[in-house]
Amino acid sequence: MKPFSKRIAALIKGLRPKQAAKNLFVYAALVFANQFTNPAAVLRATIGFLLFSLASGSVYLLNDIMDVEQDRLHPRKKLRPIASGDLPVALAKVAMVVLSVGSVVAGTIFNRLFGATLAAYLILNIAYCIRLKHQVLLDVFSIAMGFVLRTIGGGFIIGASISHWLLLCTLQLALFLGFLKRRQELVELGENAEKTRAILEEYSLPFLDQMITLVAGVSVVCYSVYSVESETAHLHPHLWFTVPFVIFGICRYLYLVYQKGMGGAPEEVLRTDRSMQVTVILWFVVSALLLKFDIAGHPIFGWLYNK
Repeated sequence: MKPFSKRIAALIKGLRPKQAAKNLFVYAALVFANQFTNPAAVLRATIGFLLFSLASGSVYLLNDIMDVEQDRLHPRKKLRPIASGDLPVALAKVAMVVLSVGSVVAGTIFNRLFGATLAAYLILNIAYCIRLKHQVLLDVFSIAMGFVLRTIGGGFIIGASISHWLLLCTLQLALFLGFLKRRQELVELGENAEKTRAILEEYSLPFLDQMITLVAGVSVVCYSVYSVESETAHLHPHLWFTVPFVIFGICRYLYLVYQKGMGGAPEEVLRTDRSMQVTVILWFVVSALLLKFDIAGHPIFGWLYNK
């Protein structure tokens, strides 16, 4: 029997803390509601981020329990705690229930709508693990809706209204990343793709390339229109200054996938590619400055309106 400390370490690894970056979408409403300088709102958003991280960790455990046999055939997934035998299935099941129920209860205490959003996120992902991940296109759309729910939850927990433009941009970006991930899985696994993930049999590189091109173009248009025509853009007329960062980020990601063979794990790209890190930081800084100061009559930008 393995020491208790090693089992706990395996359990933490099974929660995939490296993928917590996906839950940063919880902060989207904080930024676009111009609440990022409000300590109370930042604290509540951070609590939302942590609760979504626990909930998503429970989903990873469920997914690994159900896919343990296929994971053992995968060159990288066979090293996951459950597939490798480091984490007993019984312990994983207990942790999964405790984390999923605990995160919803805690979320409901802070905000009932946030708790309901967490519950919806878990229901969606349970459906994904059981059925939706085996349905072509619905698998990617289900993952994308998970990001939309993160964004919605972030708005609820800080008590901010959520723009439909923000949700549309979130959906498009998530679809973009999802289709690119499927493409990279096909490339990496080659002839063994269907053995490790059956749904990949329904996809082909030409089809995925079409989907990627479509969603990439729509993402740029959607964000561009948002930055000019949305209610937020009318309040902050120079929000369109952030569009070049979005276009560069999408182009850079396409370059990394098609030229460098990355993209199988979006969180790895963000964590390892310096250009993507700088682009995200610059986008955030410029967006924050515009949302804070880009108002007619303000001394920094007011001269633009008085010409």
